[in-house]
Amino acid sequence: MLCVIPVRGGSKGIPGKNRRLVAGKPLLVWTIEQALAAQPKMDVLVSTDDEQLADIARSAGAEVPWLRPVHLAEDTTATEPVVEHAIAAYTAEGKRPDAVMLLQVTSPVRLEGTLDRAIQQFVASGVDSMVGAVPQTPFLWQYGADEHDQPRAHFTIGARPRRQELDRTQMFYRETGSLYVTRTEIYEREHNRLGGKIGIFEMDDLEGVDIDTELDLSIADHQLTQLHRDTANATSAASAGPTDKDTAQ
Repeated sequence: MLCVIPVRGGSKGIPGKNRRLVAGKPLLVWTIEQALAAQPKMDVLVSTDDEQLADIARSAGAEVPWLRPVHLAEDTTATEPVVEHAIAAYTAEGKRPDAVMLLQVTSPVRLEGTLDRAIQQFVASGVDSMVGAVPQTPFLWQYGADEHDQPRAHFTIGARPRRQELDRTQMFYRETGSLYVTRTEIYEREHNRLGGKIGIFEMDDLEGVDIDTELDLSIADHQLTQLHRDTANATSAASAGPTDKDTAQ
């Protein structure tokens, strides 16, 4: 499986966003390290138009065999042509992948084992494409086409269920933008990351951060700092062995 991480040098909302330090690392590095740690192993490719980001990616262990062409690095460029460019380059070298995992740098919070679980679900389910999503309650409202229309609820107002009573068929699932897994032929035939038989990959609420603003960046920084601290503490406790209190008397 090929993992493609697209990242541009330009960013209008947050200048230099993908190079910004988040929890002590450039934002891009978090996604690269998560991809490299996934099992089974994937080829991890960063597609960028920016030499500085390319250097950061190479230092983190990702492949950056070329800089992305200018026409694929414009503000209006969709993600699909970028992935298709990577597929074509790999195919030309005789390494056409069976499937592609697309990871977006702007959703850097992924729990340990999430990518492993995604790969396993994709293989086991037999779907053609899979989208990462977090569960949401159906307590959603929508305005009508006319300002005088009654707002429409997506649940039965007179029989509002409790959250713990909801099953998965009653929930909505919000696309996180974090990850997608797609068979290569879907990109080649439909030019879309989603197509054919589509599956939902359920992610933890913590993994739903999508960085568009400085506030989002701060939230991601806090969450990644906390997750890193918790992991380090757990590793330290495990390596220390049992204390007198833990030892059987």
